[in-house]
Amino acid sequence: MKSERTATFAALGVPGFRLLWLSGLFSFMSIQMQFLLRALLAWDLTKSEGALGIVFFCFGLALGISTLFGGVAADRLSKRRLMLFGQMVLLLGSVGMGLALATDVIHYWMLLVSSALQGLMFGLIGPARISMTTELVGRERLGNAITLSSLSLSGSRVIAPTGAGLLAGWALFGLAGAYFVSAAIATLSYVLLMPLPETKRSVAGSSDDARPVRHARSSPLAEIREGIRYAMSRPELRRPIVTSIIVIMFGFSYVAFQPALVEGVFGLGDRQVGFISGASSIGAVVASILLASRADSPGTGSILIGLGFAFGASIVVLSWAPSYVIALAVTAAIGAASVGFISLIQTIVMRATDEAYQGRVQSLVQLPFAAFAMAAAPLGALAEWAGVRTMFLTMGIAVMLSMVVYSMAAVSDRRTPQPATSH
Repeated sequence: MKSERTATFAALGVPGFRLLWLSGLFSFMSIQMQFLLRALLAWDLTKSEGALGIVFFCFGLALGISTLFGGVAADRLSKRRLMLFGQMVLLLGSVGMGLALATDVIHYWMLLVSSALQGLMFGLIGPARISMTTELVGRERLGNAITLSSLSLSGSRVIAPTGAGLLAGWALFGLAGAYFVSAAIATLSYVLLMPLPETKRSVAGSSDDARPVRHARSSPLAEIREGIRYAMSRPELRRPIVTSIIVIMFGFSYVAFQPALVEGVFGLGDRQVGFISGASSIGAVVASILLASRADSPGTGSILIGLGFAFGASIVVLSWAPSYVIALAVTAAIGAASVGFISLIQTIVMRATDEAYQGRVQSLVQLPFAAFAMAAAPLGALAEWAGVRTMFLTMGIAVMLSMVVYSMAAVSDRRTPQPATSH
């Protein structure tokens, strides 16, 4: 590293990344609105934590299936066209849900289809977006760019869920109107993607692992297997990827059960669900801004461990929160710790990955989000059996235990020198 600190918004000085960032901001806003709207609809239609969990399970299952193929596609095809296609499908899905609500033909199974469709497109767009980021800004500013991408996600979560909750509770708009607003925002994202350059992955000067492209002769499954072997054979990739799967699977599931906590435990309404989601996002925005100038520094490993422990501990505290106001404050802390953890995991992994494998390794980094959504179903069953508070306590303890194992492995790895990875 040339220095331990970079300017907070350095990567936004790259015109192509600036377009990608703005498109991502609007895309995340639309998607975050739909996350909350689906949760509200599922709760209104069923009043069941288990039904909430199944909606997220469908998202996670679809994401888990598509993300590995999305990684192969990002290494093979035009990243710009992949993102344009995925964004168009997300846009049309939001319009379809709005029409179903406006014409009063909405059914629970439609939520499952909508959730699965969004998961499929996430799996397509995610690897393309991050691997294009690497190409646009280079490795020296990669941590800054990824953290700023997290800032756009977090910023969208400040506005979008709160706005969705307010619109859903406003008779003039209602849930149908909120979905149409989501579709309009998704259209802005699509328009901003159109001027992006057609980037190409270069293997010149990369390591021996970045072999010439053989896509015309290799099947997608073979490419997936090759990418998994590549990542799992390297401790600097294997350890953060496996840990992130466990941490996000258990920790990030708190998002799915915010309506159950606010409406089921505290007896409040849709607007308060939007506010608590916004509190989480405010914490995430603050963390992203503070982390942006430090994400490319040598001390990111220690920061990552601290954030992981803070993530788990905050969820444990949330399980105890005696009032909605305290839950708001604790959720802000959860948002800060979780977004910092996720940003640094992505930075550490992508910086250590050869160019020929950027898309496929990013798809492995994205797998934890499929795991968290799939874990929502059994966690929902646990909540129905033992209560929402017991579920949150279990989640927080699981996150902290996984960080203990990660810390011990990190110490072991430092004592065993690894061969340098060339890029």
